[in-house]
Amino acid sequence: MPVSDYLVTIGLEVHCQIKTATKMFCSCKAGFGYEPNTNVCPTCLGMPGALPVLNKFAIERTVLTGLMLGCSMPPVSKWDRKNYFYADMPKNYQTSQLDLPLCIGGEVPLYSWAFPADSKVSAEGAVVRTVKLDHIHLEEDAAKLTHYGSYSLVDYNRGGTPLMEIVSAPDLTSPDETYAYLKSLQQILICGGISDADMEKGQMRCDVNVSLRPKGQKELGAKIEMKNINSMSAARRALIYEIRRQADELDRGIVQVQSTRRWDDDLGESIVMRTKENAHDYRYHTCPDLIPVHTAEYVEKMQQELPELPDARQRRLMEQYGLPVADANTLVADAQLCAYFETAAAATKAPRKVANWLINIFPSVLAEKECEIETCPVQPATLAGLVDVVEEGICSVSQAREVLEVLWNNPEQTAAAAAASLGYKKADSGALEALVEKVIAENPDKVALVKGGNMKLINALTGQVMKNSNPKPNPKLVTEILMAKLELS
Repeated sequence: MPVSDYLVTIGLEVHCQIKTATKMFCSCKAGFGYEPNTNVCPTCLGMPGALPVLNKFAIERTVLTGLMLGCSMPPVSKWDRKNYFYADMPKNYQTSQLDLPLCIGGEVPLYSWAFPADSKVSAEGAVVRTVKLDHIHLEEDAAKLTHYGSYSLVDYNRGGTPLMEIVSAPDLTSPDETYAYLKSLQQILICGGISDADMEKGQMRCDVNVSLRPKGQKELGAKIEMKNINSMSAARRALIYEIRRQADELDRGIVQVQSTRRWDDDLGESIVMRTKENAHDYRYHTCPDLIPVHTAEYVEKMQQELPELPDARQRRLMEQYGLPVADANTLVADAQLCAYFETAAAATKAPRKVANWLINIFPSVLAEKECEIETCPVQPATLAGLVDVVEEGICSVSQAREVLEVLWNNPEQTAAAAAASLGYKKADSGALEALVEKVIAENPDKVALVKGGNMKLINALTGQVMKNSNPKPNPKLVTEILMAKLELS
C-alpha cells in the first residue's frame, strides 16, 4: 500500500534547557561554551553525602511555560528518581518527575509561518491548529558524551542543568506538522525568556515517536522512538524516512515491534538501539532528598509575568506599524529580528520601509558578512536613520546600500554623515532643475524618442544628470523632474 493508505501518528518529547545562572540542584554555573568539566561539584558529580537544593527560578520558568501553553498545575508536584546506569549520569539515577509533574495538559499552537517553506499548508489566521500536550516535567540534564571509534569522552558541565521535558500527546500527523510544532514551541520559549532554545547548542532537543496503522484501524501501531534529533529539519527528514520504512515493512508483512532507534542524519537512516523499553524499566521511586513543591505561589507569581505570545505579536505588528501579513509573519518567526525591527521602527516615521530592509536586503548582507542580526554592528537606530535618509531624498535605495557598507565598517557614524562622506546630499532643487533643463536642451533626439514612447531612454537622460551633479542627487527625484519637464507625468 502507498504511505497515504496508512494513518500516521506522531508524538514528541522535547527537552529544553532553562536559561538559568546555576544548575538545578547545586550552585555550579549553567551555560554553554565553558572548558569541559570545569563547572562541577560533589552534588552534580553524585559524590556520597552531597545533597541537592532546588533551583527556585527553574521551577518558576517551568510554571510560566505551562501558563503560556494553557496547562493546569496540580496543587502538589513531587520529585522522583529515574534509575539507569550510563556514563552521562554519575549518580546512576536522574532526578526527574513521573506521576506528579509541574504542568499537566495544555496545547501548542501551530503558527502558519512556522511550517517549512515548501509546505502546502493553508491558513486564514496566525494559528493553523493546536496540538495537545500530555504534560511538562522538570528534571536535571545528563552530561554530554562524544563518541569516537574506540572510546568516548564525557563533559559533566551540562550534567545537572535544569531541563524541561515537554511531552505532546500522540496528536501530530505529518513531518511538516512536526517541524511547525518545534518551530512554534521554540518561538514561545524565546518569547517567555525561558530558553534561547538553540538546537545547535543542545539547548533544545527532541525524541520523536511515530507509528503507522492502516486506515480504519482504531488501535495505534507499535511505537517507534527516534533519538539523536538535533534540528527541526532533521526531525522532518527522520520522519519522512521512518514513515516510508515502516510502510514498506508493513506492506511486506513485517510486524513492527516497539523499539528505540538512533537517527543518523549523515546516512539519512535510523538504526535500532533497543526494543520494548517502558517506564517500569527505570524503576522509578520518590526522591527521598527533595520535598514536594506546592505550586500555588508559583502560579500566582508567574501569572503576572505572562509575555506577549507570537500570534498576539503578529496582530500588533500589523495594527501598530501597518505591516502586511507576510512581513509580520516573517518578523515574528525570528525573535531577534523582530526585536531589532521594533527598536528601529520606534526611531523612524517609515516603519514599513524598515521592515522591507530587514526582510529583503539585510539577509543577503548578513550572509555575506557571516553575521547574525544580534551581532550586527549597525544598530537599529542607525538603520532607522538610513531609512530616513532615503525618505528625505538624499539618496536612493541602491545608493543606500553603499551607505550601509560605510556604516558597517564605521558603526559610530550617523547615516546622514555616512551618506555625506560618499557625496550624497540633498540637492538644491533650483540647481537640479536647471541641470535637467540643460540635459534636455543638449539631447533633442533622445527627448523626441522619449516623447514618442521610448521610455527606456529616460534612464539615459537621468544618467547624464547624475554624471554632472555634485552632490549626487537621488536618481528617482531626477527622473521625476525629467518627466515633469517633458510633460509626461
